[in-house]
Amino acid sequence: MESKMQIKPIRSQSEYQLALQELYQLMDAPTGSDDFDRAELLSILIEKYEEEHFPIEDPDPIEAIKYLMNELDMNQTQLGEIVGGKSKASLILNRKRALSITMIRNLNEKLKIPLEILVRDYPLAT
Repeated sequence: MESKMQIKPIRSQSEYQLALQELYQLMDAPTGSDDFDRAELLSILIEKYEEEHFPIEDPDPIEAIKYLMNELDMNQTQLGEIVGGKSKASLILNRKRALSITMIRNLNEKLKIPLEILVRDYPLAT
């Protein structure tokens, strides 16, 4: 029985496209089968290629806050309870005030926004 398990690193856009096509064909492979194992290896290689060639940058702190507010159906008054008042929330969302250490801690604790996102530099309105 000949194995088709010869998988190699993805080094070009055309190899990436072929790997995606093959992975798509193997999506319904039964767990534990050779095709399932091949699909798992292909997905790891595809993910590595995508991380190197299509990086997704973390959002700036304000975009992260706005995104979570939208996801949680949170209004500016509710954000104000976390950052020290509705007016501070407005200034922050409009990029007229930078986040303080206390605000960063509260946002991390209450909204679970990662600290590495909250402490990033971001542009303020002039």
